[in-house]
Amino acid sequence: MAKNDPFDPELVRELAKMIAETGLSEIEVEKGDLRIRVARTPEPVSVQVANAVPAPVLAAAAPVAAPAPAPAVPAKAGAGHPGAVPSPMVGTAYRRPSPDAKPFVEIGAKVQAGDKLLLVEAMKTFNEIVAPRAGTVTAIFIEDGQPVEYGEPLLVLE
Repeated sequence: MAKNDPFDPELVRELAKMIAETGLSEIEVEKGDLRIRVARTPEPVSVQVANAVPAPVLAAAAPVAAPAPAPAVPAKAGAGHPGAVPSPMVGTAYRRPSPDAKPFVEIGAKVQAGDKLLLVEAMKTFNEIVAPRAGTVTAIFIEDGQPVEYGEPLLVLE
């Protein structure tokens, strides 16, 4: 920053507010010799790791290579199911159109292709998730208002 340019704390506040509103991790503004960069550190993510049962150790005459480590995060239930309906985007999933309304579908509900299953809010836009085919809802993996990732299974249609 140049010595003749005064530091503008209000500009920093506005940039920090913009980061919070947009979900960006950093923003940088440059005007002449003045350069301001505002960044936030991502919040730590807690990961639960399933306890692995150690394999029995066998005595061997020759050295044996160590087995490959198990994955750190267990697979999400339903991820490999052929009837799983994945989230098409990162966002917040809602099972009902409003907090006081009944859910779009429940376990055991029969749906037709194109029926609304739930909503995923991304960037303040509610996106309808519709049934890709007719079937019966046999499992629901999300709670109302739960954050979801791209490709994460939301429910199962059989």
